Parts: sequence; C-alpha cells; structure tokens
Amino acid sequence: MSLIPATILTGFLGSGKTTLLKRLLTEAHGQKIAVIENEFGEENIDNDILVTQSEEQIVQMSNGCICCTIREDLRASLQLLAAKKRKGLLDFDRVVIETTGLADPGPVAQTFFMDDEVAQSYLLDSIITLVDAKHAQQQLDDRQEARRQVGFADQIFLSKTDLVSAEDTEALIHRLKHMNPRAPIKAVHFGQVPIDEVLDLRGFNLSAKLDIDPDFLKEEGDAHAHHEHEHEHEHGAHCDHPSHGHGGRHHHHDDDVKSFVYRAERPFDPAKLEDFLGAVVNIYGPRMLRYKGVLHMLGTDRKVIFQGVHQLMGSDLGPQWAPGEPRTSKMVFIGIDLPQDILRQGLEQSLA
Repeated sequence: MSLIPATILTGFLGSGKTTLLKRLLTEAHGQKIAVIENEFGEENIDNDILVTQSEEQIVQMSNGCICCTIREDLRASLQLLAAKKRKGLLDFDRVVIETTGLADPGPVAQTFFMDDEVAQSYLLDSIITLVDAKHAQQQLDDRQEARRQVGFADQIFLSKTDLVSAEDTEALIHRLKHMNPRAPIKAVHFGQVPIDEVLDLRGFNLSAKLDIDPDFLKEEGDAHAHHEHEHEHEHGAHCDHPSHGHGGRHHHHDDDVKSFVYRAERPFDPAKLEDFLGAVVNIYGPRMLRYKGVLHMLGTDRKVIFQGVHQLMGSDLGPQWAPGEPRTSKMVFIGIDLPQDILRQGLEQSLA
C-alpha cells in the first residue's frame, strides 16, 4: 500500500480553518479525504455538515470523505485509520489534521517521523497556517503559539483581508516574511482556495528546491550590502539578517520567532558540518521550528539536501549540480530566539 499523504492545518482561533476545511470536504474534486479534528471547545465541523454516531466518531460522508473527531492520542487515531483502510473498512486517499487554534504544530509533525507505525503508513505533505489579517498583529504580539504556527508553515493563507486596509495587509505580510521566508503567502476569501494550493505541496520532501521569498532576500541584501561584501571578502560566505527592522512605514516587531538565512560559496567539510549541526540540534532543538538547506559538500558532485523539525534532522543526496550552475549552499533556519552569531560562526568553521 502506498503511503497516505497527510496535511496539517493550523491557525489561531477564528482564522478560518473550519471554513477552509468545509470547502475541502464539500468540493467535488474526486478525492476522498479523512479529516482528523483535534478541537476543544471550538466550532466543530460536524455540527452542521456531519452526523456522528459511531463510538469511534468516524463518519463517512456522501462524497466519500470521512470525518473523525479525535479527543485522545493522535498517533492512535492515525494507526486506527490506516488499519481500517488496509482492511478495506474505510476508503480514503489522504488525511487532513485540523489542530486546535492554540496548538503548537511541532509535536503533531513529529508524530509522522518518530512513530514507526505511523511513518510506515503516512507521508507528511505540509503544514498550512491560516492567519486572520484583522487580528493577527495583536495575536502575534501576545501569543507565542501564533508565532510558532507561522514559523512551521509551508504555506500561509491570509483570511479577512477585506476587513483591513491594503497598507495594514502589506505590513502584516512584511512581518510574516521575516518570521518565515520559505512559506508563500496568499490572501483567501471565505476559504476559497484551489485544491492544488492546499494538497500535494511536498513541504517535507527532501527535494533540491529551497524556496525562500526572493524579494525577502533582495531586501535583506540591499540593507546589508556593505556588511555582506566585507563578509564575503573575509570568509567567502555571507548571511542575511531577517530580524533587523527596516524603517519606512513597516513597524519593527522584534518577534521571538525569526528566520536566519545563510549562504556560502565554499563547500562544506561533511564531518565538520555533521558535528556542528548535531551539536546545534542537541542544544537548541526545542527552539528550532523548521530548517532546510541545499548544500555544496566537498567530495560529491551532487547536492546534499537536509531538513528538520525540532530535534529531528534528515539528509539525502539530491541531483547533480548542473554544468555551469553556481555551487552555492543555501540554508534557512526558523526558530525561537536562535543565536544567529553562534550559528553563523559554526557554519563558517564547517566550511572546507
């Protein structure tokens, strides 16, 4: 049986997760989706489109989708769904997990890597975060859960942009990009999103593509042109500093969730880099939300792809560097108050 793709849907209270989910479940896209709801006290999706009677709270819907309201362990629920699918008792193509508005998506994501039985049945596709444009600035100021949800995202959807000015929306996007430059940000209206922007995003695939918002890099590059030039001259590597404010009309928020982008022209020494990353993950793992890199390593003509969530890190050989392609290592770290100086120094000392 091929692996069942899973999507984690997260976002702060009232951001529109349930609206998006209803749209996914009721649209005629020909896919059978099993939904795992991990909600406490919020409006449950089954209130108005589902009737649940079975003890396990699994219900089959008219379009072939399944809804399953979980109030215990996610791991047990995933195993139960996979077992029922294997035995032919339930038919579904993929799973969407809706977390509570106050949830940290990290432990949910880790379930797919840490539990062997879950890892043998499922493939974690992506984490999608909904952000309520009207209340986001306040939520991001006040609640670390909201900032973590942004840091973990592979795709960010902004809801309720019709309730705020274009200038406020732009300021919010600016803030979100500094927290997470690898997640595309798109405004959505009442959950109306093309299904291919929600499913099969392959955010956790070890692919050779490292999407970092190019405008973000350009802006950082402009702000630090002098610093980078000096750095390159000295070390053959340079860094971007997403945590700095940029004046103008964007209010500078010193969020604890920040991103740190590192690029280097010189190859890495594999043993040195492995030792350094191992030590960093060991010490700072709980504060490291998502990190990913496409690396130029000494001794191989192939790209090395690495990524991780918290303390879980994996790497793989990617495709060969194309003839004439600049062999540049690119890494992005998204985390809570990560020590950028220590990271930068350690990475530079790991270069060959």
